[in-house]
Amino acid sequence: MAQKVTTAMITGASTGIGAVYADRLAKRGHDLVLVARNAERLDQLAARLRAETGVSVDVMVADLTNSTDLARVEHRLQEDAAIDLLINNAGSTLSGAFAEQDVDQVDWLIRLNVTAVTRLAHAAARRFVAQNAGSIVNITSVLALVPEFGLGIYGATKSYVLSFSQGLQNQYAGTGIYVQAVLPSATRTEIWDHAGKNIDEVPGVMEVADLVDAALVGFDRKEMITIPSLPAADVWENLEATRQAMGPQFMNGQPAERYRI
Repeated sequence: MAQKVTTAMITGASTGIGAVYADRLAKRGHDLVLVARNAERLDQLAARLRAETGVSVDVMVADLTNSTDLARVEHRLQEDAAIDLLINNAGSTLSGAFAEQDVDQVDWLIRLNVTAVTRLAHAAARRFVAQNAGSIVNITSVLALVPEFGLGIYGATKSYVLSFSQGLQNQYAGTGIYVQAVLPSATRTEIWDHAGKNIDEVPGVMEVADLVDAALVGFDRKEMITIPSLPAADVWENLEATRQAMGPQFMNGQPAERYRI
């Protein structure tokens, strides 16, 4: 059974993954707060969803790399008791290798992909803890697991989001707070334009609707980690088991034998 949600806030909602989440959640009967920079696209999406589904759709035009705008969205999360689902989706990438990228643009990307995600999750979590109820969905990427694929620091920012999500999952296990990390693979969105890559030259591209529908299946099942493109769940489970097996070995007051000369 799908989790009942009163109102969902979706960031990066004007296009791509965020817009499809808005469509799917509206059709499930959830009221929406849509956050993005593009006012025209947000208004068009909101008008369509109101007409098609009858749900309430509120629009917040905000640049999450702008501290004033980010604070407005944080305040809404902290004060609006109806919001019990945050889809932390807003994100972007840069073209070129790390040394070729403008350092101010690198800083911008970290503020969007890391700082905004963290601050919005924090704003939601404070109220969710008090209510002992609420869900946070963080959109990360399979590139969090395969740094060999490059794309400058994009993969590193997504690795942070994955680790951050897992930390929250451990911290709030057994409570009414649910945290899901969704790891898309190559998906047909506008992010490829920012990366300076031709989507038609990328193999195995998933359509956005398929990605979001699969992510919502994982949400309904209360999965901690959802990787829609991964055929065999035991591949991830084995990786996690190996990682967790290292934990006790870290608690060692002496260097491992292989480092003693």
